[in-house]
Amino acid sequence: MSERYAEIEPHRNGMLAVGDGNHVYWEESGSRDGKPAVVLHGGPGSGAGPGWRRWFDPARYRIVLLDQRGCGRSTPHASDLATDLSVNTTQHLIADLELLRAHLGIERWLLFGGSWGSTLALAYAQRHPERVTEIVLAAVTSGRRREVDWITQDVGRLFPEQWARFRDGVSAAERDGRLVEAYHRLMQHPDPAVRDRAARDWCDWEDAHVSLAPGHQPSPRYQDPVFRMAFVRLVTHYWANDCFLRQEGILLREAGRLAGIPGVLVHGRLDVSGPLETAWELARAWPDSELIVVDDGHFGPGMAEHLVAATDRFSTHRR
Repeated sequence: MSERYAEIEPHRNGMLAVGDGNHVYWEESGSRDGKPAVVLHGGPGSGAGPGWRRWFDPARYRIVLLDQRGCGRSTPHASDLATDLSVNTTQHLIADLELLRAHLGIERWLLFGGSWGSTLALAYAQRHPERVTEIVLAAVTSGRRREVDWITQDVGRLFPEQWARFRDGVSAAERDGRLVEAYHRLMQHPDPAVRDRAARDWCDWEDAHVSLAPGHQPSPRYQDPVFRMAFVRLVTHYWANDCFLRQEGILLREAGRLAGIPGVLVHGRLDVSGPLETAWELARAWPDSELIVVDDGHFGPGMAEHLVAATDRFSTHRR
């Protein structure tokens, strides 16, 4: 099957109290008795839209979606400057997943993640390998500083005009430091007009570096001021803090903890937002994984047939 499955609606949803005043939105769709699979969306801060359900055969999978802390339908929302992001870290998100798994009575589940969601999937699986049946990742990232510096600075060599506008969104005095840290500070500014300008500049740059796909159109979600503010606050919060991982490159160095877990990695050869290097390094460090390279960009449509084929294949694996 080369296309994703038809759109479906959830049959159950709720808000889970995960501590620190946070409530995480979750939903289930597909078969109530199917193989459990949890979807980890990108961003950080993108939220889980209905399209994520379509990667799975609804007759064979119990599909779990959630909005990670601070975004989507979860509360409190990161669009509000009063929302405390000190309790929004990778370790908090891993703990939230474990709380949700236990709440739903699931012993083990398949992990499906894209972009930032692939980083979170790797971090969760390395912490709780006994809870993971398989892993399917698209547009693989690992949260390394070099990956963040590439996407916020180095790739500007391919988009010099757009990157110059992005750079000029911060003051000249701060241009010698890391741009992600400068934008992170702007997103904490007390003046809402300053925060909004920074969020717009950031989202314009996001649209620029994912624009290589034929027929690319700017993302309409960036026109939503609530989404835009939460997304940029969360992305800069995570990226300026090295994704709250213990050491640079730790998810690749400790990939051996995934031994025995089958995985499929699908990555675009033309992905300038997240170069193929990371997926290739992960596949070398994780012998139970299979790397599939497609001629596409960042999480582009050319990945669909391979991602669906992976979930179809894993649907028959023992839980």
